[in-house]
Amino acid sequence: MVGYAFMGAAHSHAWRTAPRFFDLPLAPRMAAVAGRDPERVAAAAAKLGWDSSETDWRRLIERDDIDLVDICVPGDMHAEIAIAALEAGKHVLCEKPLANSVAEAERMTAAAEAAEARGAFAMCGFSYRRTPALSLAKRLVESGALGPIRHVRAQYLQDWLTDENAPLTWRLDKSKSGSGSLGDIGAHIIDAAQWISGANVTGVSALTETFVKERPVGGDFVGLGGHGGADGPKGPVTVDDAAMFTARFSDGAVGVFEATRFALGRKNAMRLELNGSKASLAFDFEDMNSLWFYDAADEPNAGFRRIQATEPEHPYTGNWWPVGHGLGYEHGFTHQAVDLVEAIANGERPAPSFADALQVQRVLAAVEASAGDESRWTAV
Repeated sequence: MVGYAFMGAAHSHAWRTAPRFFDLPLAPRMAAVAGRDPERVAAAAAKLGWDSSETDWRRLIERDDIDLVDICVPGDMHAEIAIAALEAGKHVLCEKPLANSVAEAERMTAAAEAAEARGAFAMCGFSYRRTPALSLAKRLVESGALGPIRHVRAQYLQDWLTDENAPLTWRLDKSKSGSGSLGDIGAHIIDAAQWISGANVTGVSALTETFVKERPVGGDFVGLGGHGGADGPKGPVTVDDAAMFTARFSDGAVGVFEATRFALGRKNAMRLELNGSKASLAFDFEDMNSLWFYDAADEPNAGFRRIQATEPEHPYTGNWWPVGHGLGYEHGFTHQAVDLVEAIANGERPAPSFADALQVQRVLAAVEASAGDESRWTAV
């Protein structure tokens, strides 16, 4: 694994946990984690369960005892690491968004397709797909329960940047992150909306906004943000704080998307609602074990009914706890590891593939282009 911070910890937990709750056809061994600081990466290896540490990610690719490289670093490093690993015959798991540009994502996708012909596979880490309630939503759409989809509404609302003195992290530097709320959290709802509906976004009209133009360059870093000194040196914020767009889908549906890190009181409200001709469904990650479903064939006053997605027949849940004992954020990463290992063992392309992630990247680029051109309608 390359990187050991927030995502590195989540992925490490997944690799440790997956073989203990699921019967996997291959046994993951956590061989090495890479980071630039020798003391910190060694400490991370010991804490997170890795056998060894490296200070150069290239050493992971050179090692014969490593078959898969898991990329958990900022977006500006994704393309170089992923392409090198795939060309060396390693399988790759890369965090989202796939890259910082469509051109990079295209090169990564081409490398993945070439590697696949040699038996090496690549997956992009859109972990929310593995939330049981959202996977159940996908099943319902595929079964025809909703009929043709007419509306898609997607939101990802957080509030960790509302403090104007939150410090200037890499997520606020376009050269490292590619974009702000758009790529960081907007990418998740784009992927989820396309995956569950079964249709791609074909065009957008967008606007973005940066509410706080400068932030402290130092301070106390806590979680994703923290607090910096109001009187100390500041640096420019070069990404969006919020992004909103309307969209058309390839199946004729229309959509509304919103991503922001300035929604006070919303901690991780990743929300999705689909309205079809026969039924509707709704989901909010802040109530992640529930899926809400409305069937037009029910009594008119029945309203939405809550499906508690903890039954053994629901996706992934049969490998965990008794009915009603809910899962958490970390379980999506475990399910991601399970699906990747099974795909590799079966010689099948894992999903979401780099090609799937490239489609998301093209939507992100269209949103930025539209927002930079007075919200002009922009094809994907």
